Amino acid sequence: MVTYCTLHAAQRFNLFENKSIDMKTVMLFGILNGVSIGLLNLSLGFNSIGFYQMTKLAIIPFTVLLETLFLKKQFSRKIKFSLFLLLIGVGIASITDLQLNFVGTILSLLAIITTCIGQILTNTIQKRLNVSSTQLLYQSAPFQAAILFVSGPVVDQCLTKKNVFAHKYTPIVLAFIILSCIISVSVNFSTFLVIGKTSPVTYQVLGHLKTCLVLGFGYTLLHDPFTERNIIGILVAIFGMGLYSYFCTQENKKKQSGDLPLGSQTKDKDGAPLLGGKNMVHQEKDSHEVKKSAKDSLV
Repeated sequence: MVTYCTLHAAQRFNLFENKSIDMKTVMLFGILNGVSIGLLNLSLGFNSIGFYQMTKLAIIPFTVLLETLFLKKQFSRKIKFSLFLLLIGVGIASITDLQLNFVGTILSLLAIITTCIGQILTNTIQKRLNVSSTQLLYQSAPFQAAILFVSGPVVDQCLTKKNVFAHKYTPIVLAFIILSCIISVSVNFSTFLVIGKTSPVTYQVLGHLKTCLVLGFGYTLLHDPFTERNIIGILVAIFGMGLYSYFCTQENKKKQSGDLPLGSQTKDKDGAPLLGGKNMVHQEKDSHEVKKSAKDSLV
């Protein structure tokens, strides 16, 4: 809700132009994103941290599968290999225990599905409807806030037997809540921006870079326990990210170079009628002069 209010103020100051989007599309998109956030949090509540990390790792291959099946997007073997290295590295660095249970597994599967679909739609809606990340976030934030506001307290009440509104909110607690909200504005905005400008897979790659940075900062600043396994995993993950970035750059250059001959051919084709038109003009002019000379000779 703070994200929506912030963007509403920015829109009033003409920092961006609001663009109306089909209400049904925006509503379903916002609700889907809200459900995705709730399921990810429930997954963390019902599963061990190791299994939750496994859930986050599964988002990348599932996103690749969905984009291949439904959007007909092609991923080269090099891209798939770099993603495989990335997932292996993050898995080695972050996954410790894997405690499975039925409810937690179902919640994790639902979280993976809704997160992948939501991120794919974030990219697809921006490109197909020609809207910016700011416009889409501004339109969908109220619906996302509404579904979380309605479902969150009810689920908490069922699970913890405590009412969130009955909690004693001290000034310190309120200060940290406000700080969290302010940070979330930049997080939400950057999420939509990155997915819209790149792709859902690239956004997930950046998310796993965040995991590696969290582990690194935890060791340097908080003196968390760090083993050789963590170091090896982070190095493998960073190597995989580097390969992914390199291969994506190379493929983009090939696409751009492949488009240039088409452009030149189009120009030639477009120029042909003009040249032909000039020849026609010259031919008509010559024939007119021939006719005129014939008339003069008859006279």
